[in-house]
Amino acid sequence: MVQLLSQADGYGIIIGLSILFCLLIIAAVRIQKRYLSEDSDQSEMFMVANRSVGTGLTASAVFSTYTYKWWIALPIWWASGLSFQIALMAVLGIVAKLRVPYAHTSLEIIKMRYGKYAHWVFILLNLVNNIFGCGSMILAGAQLVTGMTGMHVIAACILIPAGVVTYTAVGGLKATFLTDFLHTTIALILLIYFSLAVLTNEHIGGLSGLYDKVKAADDYIPGNYQGSLLTMKSKSSVMFGLVLKFGNLALVLMDTAFWQKSFASKVHSTVPAYDLVARAIEKTPVWFDHPNTLTTTQVNSGLVMPYVLRSLLGTGATTGLLVLIFMAVTSTVSSSMIAVSSIISLDFFRTYINPRASDRKTLQVSHWGVVFHGCFMAGFAIMLEYAGATNNWSTYFRPIIACPGILPLILTLLWSRQTKLAAILSPILGILSGLSAWLALSWYWSGALNIQTTQVQVPGLYEAIISFFSPALYSVIISLVWPSQFDWRDSLQSGLPSSEAVNEKIRTEGNAEKGTYFTTGEDSSPLPHPSQIQQNSQPPLDEVVHPFDEQTLMHIRKWFKIASSYFVLNVLVTIVLWPLPLYRDWIFTKSFFGGWVTMAIIWHFGAIAAVIVYPIYDSRHEIARAVRGMVKEARGGR
Repeated sequence: MVQLLSQADGYGIIIGLSILFCLLIIAAVRIQKRYLSEDSDQSEMFMVANRSVGTGLTASAVFSTYTYKWWIALPIWWASGLSFQIALMAVLGIVAKLRVPYAHTSLEIIKMRYGKYAHWVFILLNLVNNIFGCGSMILAGAQLVTGMTGMHVIAACILIPAGVVTYTAVGGLKATFLTDFLHTTIALILLIYFSLAVLTNEHIGGLSGLYDKVKAADDYIPGNYQGSLLTMKSKSSVMFGLVLKFGNLALVLMDTAFWQKSFASKVHSTVPAYDLVARAIEKTPVWFDHPNTLTTTQVNSGLVMPYVLRSLLGTGATTGLLVLIFMAVTSTVSSSMIAVSSIISLDFFRTYINPRASDRKTLQVSHWGVVFHGCFMAGFAIMLEYAGATNNWSTYFRPIIACPGILPLILTLLWSRQTKLAAILSPILGILSGLSAWLALSWYWSGALNIQTTQVQVPGLYEAIISFFSPALYSVIISLVWPSQFDWRDSLQSGLPSSEAVNEKIRTEGNAEKGTYFTTGEDSSPLPHPSQIQQNSQPPLDEVVHPFDEQTLMHIRKWFKIASSYFVLNVLVTIVLWPLPLYRDWIFTKSFFGGWVTMAIIWHFGAIAAVIVYPIYDSRHEIARAVRGMVKEARGGR
């Protein structure tokens, strides 16, 4: 197979960019510590993680695979599958703030309400969700790098997370934020350049020329109306889109580090231009590998977009795409490392191994968690490669292990009658039900069980539906058969230190006078005297009041109404009002197609404004402080 770039290009970009970003992050962390009083040597700063645009950008190159297969209908279901989950997360976040005001993560809420066994179950669900999400992205990126450069896929699986381990261990959450911003800035600029350069290329002839060439292409897509590339009536696209929605819902709700998703997911709307172009030119002399066309293996490896760029824009653009792929994948890996290290250090080590661990000790465990997760993910991606798993297979498998915890988690916040037994058993039963349906239907549909037959669409859709909805049924049945009811007033005081914990600290630290505050070793957080705890932090339930004042509660309730309304509107628009009316016996006209792609490019510029321009504006004061500090120091403190 002809290579788009050399192996030297692959090794140079991966190793070179890893070193560059390590140096940039080390410098940025030192500047923040020196001039902005932001210290990543504090565990709270290191681990209070957030997920930004990395996951969305990671899919950009892989996304072209499915668009090439089913064409214009797929991007709509793909993009709409990345929005309503964020709206739902906003609603649940507000509910959590009202009902469990002292909690920080979903795992804390689970432990508070159900105890350690349910806590262990959801820790496992969160870890598995992160492992498969991160592992599949590393493998997809490695396979793409291998397809473009000939670099050994195992080397790519090891080198991609290697640099990320270094700068994430040094910078923690700030490293994730900073690299995501740099990655996103460069990636969005590259994507808009690719889109406009391809569309205006002389071999394409703009939107009108692209439409004519696609119409003239002798391609028939099974399941599409009249086999057309230019129709929204595509059974395969709808089924894949539904599976994707379930998987993306798990990415959001079953990840302790996920707080907010950026608008950058809108970049997916610009990618269809590459895949149309591939259909239009792959049988012409312009095609890089003419007269050969893309094989199924090449398409499944995500090589549609690289071949288009190599054919029309040359080696430089293809190298730029390799840079984009590296940035997108490493951004996702960095966020996953922070999430998993926080679970290891806080939800496991500090909860069960050493509850009195100091801040420094907790931070050390977090650092080792980053290193361990990076090494484990490299090995896991290699395992998937040798097992023959593709990104397509991972897409259909992930809902089985990621979705069963979603509805029990939601019911934890919304339904006081969900019991401890239901919270523990319903996700496990959901996994078993989804797995059984997946294997049974795959065998029924194909007559065998292997990597190929377990990525057939219909069994994949059924297993995703069963994995998602069955835990709610199990939870309701178990909760009604063995009923109990949780009093939400208990959650209002769940974050306060117990008198037993304070007594234990006092016994280890010695006696002190009543009314004074105590510290433990390197942990300088104060604790009140136990008599104060007993009197003030554990009142009878009838005397419990919300810690927020009435004005704050009114403000939160107002935003709850806004978030709920937006969630309903989002679902209606992105799933019902927008795509469904176009699911009919109709083929895009030239004018409609032109407007469609134009709006996609406008959304792309909107993403640039949202995730590049606005963050710079929002951080203008901190940037100015850092610059003033560096200038002052350069002048000798004058």
